[in-house]
Amino acid sequence: MPDIATVSIARPLNEVSEEIGRSFEEYGFAVIRDHGIPADLIARAEELSKAFFALPDDVKRAYFIAGGGGARGYTPFGTERAKDAEVHDLKEFWHIGRSLPEGHPLAEYMPPNIWPTEIAHFRETFEALYAAFEKAGARVLEAIALHLGLPREWFAATVEDGNSVMRLLHYPPLTGADAEGAIRAAAHGDINTITLLLGAEEAGLELLTKEGEWKAVAVPEGALVINIGDMLDRLTNGKLRSTTHRVVNPHGEAAYRSRFSMPFFLHFRPDFTIETLESCIDPTAPEDHPAPISSHDFLLQRLREINLA
Repeated sequence: MPDIATVSIARPLNEVSEEIGRSFEEYGFAVIRDHGIPADLIARAEELSKAFFALPDDVKRAYFIAGGGGARGYTPFGTERAKDAEVHDLKEFWHIGRSLPEGHPLAEYMPPNIWPTEIAHFRETFEALYAAFEKAGARVLEAIALHLGLPREWFAATVEDGNSVMRLLHYPPLTGADAEGAIRAAAHGDINTITLLLGAEEAGLELLTKEGEWKAVAVPEGALVINIGDMLDRLTNGKLRSTTHRVVNPHGEAAYRSRFSMPFFLHFRPDFTIETLESCIDPTAPEDHPAPISSHDFLLQRLREINLA
């Protein structure tokens, strides 16, 4: 069986779309090189993320928005838990969303961002990274469209002004005998359209194969890990798989240090209706597909399940 694809998206998309699409069908994951996000921007963002999480606990907690569902600002250690998991995940995070102009018709769905005043250049760095993630995500979606036999630009209108969220993530260091191999983020699927993940070079990201086995995702330095979210799985009637995945603590000295990463959860527009693509409906079972639902309603339904709404 072919492995998880590692593909340069600087190449013509019609040359790589089948390889990417096959990887998404088999594993729900692909690794993308030459994604266009500048290395110096990534390095600055990583530095500022570490600086924020190093702030005193009470300073960080001042940016926690009670009742905000974690959509913006700070979410403390041990809040989020995976769907059906008994325990909360060993992580803290900061969320940055889309900045919409006043009076924008979708403003009701997207609260304004907040920015920590303690860290210089935080806002401009992460607004630039958000835009760069969007651009890389749009190119991956073009490859997916080609794989699905759709016009290359098909997804552009579905994600324009989408409710995408960038997460700065810190898994604090673990101590004690149980640290090696501990689960840092419990098994879960992502809610959104696709996820673009920076910072997965450190071992620990694993996906659950169709055969029910955990498979490590190997990532070259600077590459992006892309995975399919539940919304795209629903749109394609499971053709592109939203795969259960988790983060386990590595073994050896890496088990005892902090882990940082930056996933970008790319979302459809809140008013986009997720309705199964005609080409993904089995003509012998025409009723066998999910009912249409707006991406906003689907998001709310899932956020309740993971303790964030």
